Amino acid sequence: MILRAVLCGCGAMAKGWVKAIAADPELRSAIRIVGLVDVNPDAARALAAEFDVQGAVIGSDLDAVLGETKPDILFDIVVPAARRDVVATALRHGCHVLSEKPMAASLEAGHELIRLAEEAGRLHAVVQNRRFITGVRRIRRLVESGALGEVTALHCDFFIGAHFGGFREEMEHVLLLDMAIHTFDAARFIAGKTPLAAYCHEENPRGSWYAHGAAATAIFELSDGVTFTYRGSWCAEGANTSWESAWRIIGTRGTLTWDGADDLQANAVVGSEGFLRELAPIEIPGPADPRQTHGHASVIADFVAAIRSGTKPETAGDDNINSLAMVFAAIESARTRQRVTI
Repeated sequence: MILRAVLCGCGAMAKGWVKAIAADPELRSAIRIVGLVDVNPDAARALAAEFDVQGAVIGSDLDAVLGETKPDILFDIVVPAARRDVVATALRHGCHVLSEKPMAASLEAGHELIRLAEEAGRLHAVVQNRRFITGVRRIRRLVESGALGEVTALHCDFFIGAHFGGFREEMEHVLLLDMAIHTFDAARFIAGKTPLAAYCHEENPRGSWYAHGAAATAIFELSDGVTFTYRGSWCAEGANTSWESAWRIIGTRGTLTWDGADDLQANAVVGSEGFLRELAPIEIPGPADPRQTHGHASVIADFVAAIRSGTKPETAGDDNINSLAMVFAAIESARTRQRVTI
């Protein structure tokens, strides 16, 4: 069964989605893009021309394009402020919806979208593409193996001097709302724990080219006594980390470090004497399923498989809202300068 799809939002982010579909033979044969929607139809026409999307209906009125094309799927790649109305419109037309992150511009809107999807009997999931990479999948598998013992803490550093231009440089809480959710979601996935509370300090450092909130430091309390800390900045020049952050994961038997790229190292205690106990390296297994390591393509493939099988995708809204809740708890904590429960 070929699934008919309309793509709403044809800016720079959309290129990653279309490229992922075009580059994957299975997705290319499973999905046909029948409509492109953008407030600027020229952007939609440019995207169609760049990726040779033929025969698609192009317009600026989502409701009209959905009515004309009657698709199975809406790919929602609009700015966060427009997400609620775009997703609600698509669900009303009977579409399954895969949204760019964040899931919603507020926690209340996120819960509303979960309700609307349930009432429509359709799937709504979120592109958390950075949990679908080799490093994250390998770490999750190591944690599940018990080789580190019981996880007690996760620590992440994210420092990049990113000059986007455009809407991000005008956003409030830009780091927490637009980027940190990737790391929060990956930490939640790796630990397999539930977020319980947050404390966060947010700032816009001197020299920042963003309007608000380009840097933040957060502490999260997770279930089973696990602590997750995050230090991040989008205006830190001179020593960029990976986009995936730099990680330290501590267990009762050992520790794993990851540079966010290819350097994964883990050691466990094997000695029983001495001030610093003897360590031995732990072999880090490969991902359980290599098909889950291709970022955007893997998220979209998981979504397509869920539609076809009637199951729930990994990043379904009713699960992903836990990652969104971490973001808004951090924002509320930064605003009130108090610990916020989730």
